[in-house]
Amino acid sequence: MSTFPDHILLNPGIEKRRSTVSFSPKPIEPQKIHLMFEAARWAPSSYNEQPWRFIYGTNDDPGNYGLLIDLLTEGNKEWVKNAPMIILSAAKLDFTLNGNPNFYARHDVGLATQNLMIQAVHMGLMAHPMGGFDMKKAVSSCGIPDSYEPVAMIAVGYPGEINKLPENLLKREKAERVRKPQNDIVFRGKWG
Repeated sequence: MSTFPDHILLNPGIEKRRSTVSFSPKPIEPQKIHLMFEAARWAPSSYNEQPWRFIYGTNDDPGNYGLLIDLLTEGNKEWVKNAPMIILSAAKLDFTLNGNPNFYARHDVGLATQNLMIQAVHMGLMAHPMGGFDMKKAVSSCGIPDSYEPVAMIAVGYPGEINKLPENLLKREKAERVRKPQNDIVFRGKWG
C-alpha cells in the first residue's frame, strides 16, 4: 500500500487496479455491470458533451461476446478468452451544439473509462484496457456511425487463478507494477 501518512490516503481502487491477464470465467452480476456504466456516465467532459459510447458483450451471450473478441489482436485473444465481459469504447468526434470538432473527445472517453475501471475494482472485479484491436473492423462489425471513432477495449471480470496461466502470461501477471516518479512527469510552472 501507499507510503502516505495515515490521514492522507490514495484511493484504494486506483492502487489496486491492475491490467491482469488472469480472469475467472465467473459471470458478472447485472447490477455490477449497471454500476460500472453508471460510474462512466458521471465522468466530466468538455461542454458536458459526454462523448463516450460503450458496446459490450458477456460470455453468456456468445454472439455479441464473440463479435467483440474477434476484433482483438491474437496476443490479446490468448488471455481475454477467460474474461466474462468485453467492452469497446467509442468517442463522438464533434460537438452536438455546433458540429465543431471535439478535440477532447478521446480524453473524455478516457475519463469515463477510468471511472468504469475504478468502480469495477471497488466491486471486486478487474479491468484491463487494450489498444490491440482492429479499429476499422470494429466500425463495420459493430455498426459505429461515421461521427464516432473506436477508442479502446476493456476486458472485465473477477480475478482468476494465476497458477493456471501459461508461462508467458504468468511472467507478465507476476511482473512488478512500475510507474515513473512524479518529478519525471509533474512540473511546476514550466516544463522541466
